[in-house]
Amino acid sequence: VRAQGDTYQVVADVSQFEPPDIVVTTSNCYVTIQAEKVAEDGTVCDTFTHKCQLPEDTDPLSVSCALTESGTLVITVRRR
Repeated sequence: VRAQGDTYQVVADVSQFEPPDIVVTTSNCYVTIQAEKVAEDGTVCDTFTHKCQLPEDTDPLSVSCALTESGTLVITVRRR
């Protein structure tokens, strides 16, 4: 978690996954990133999971995500 002015940012490289394969959830000051790549035969061939705790002075309703063209997921949370 990096402080950027009045926000915090969490950055993850998920370039090996397609956007529909990536799920971001927040709960109790934690952000969880989960991604799963499924092969054509239905088997899971790659997974990614990352969970990090946000600082206490974050606004939990301000979480937003952006996926860059290079496959970097940027999660931004405002500070109170």
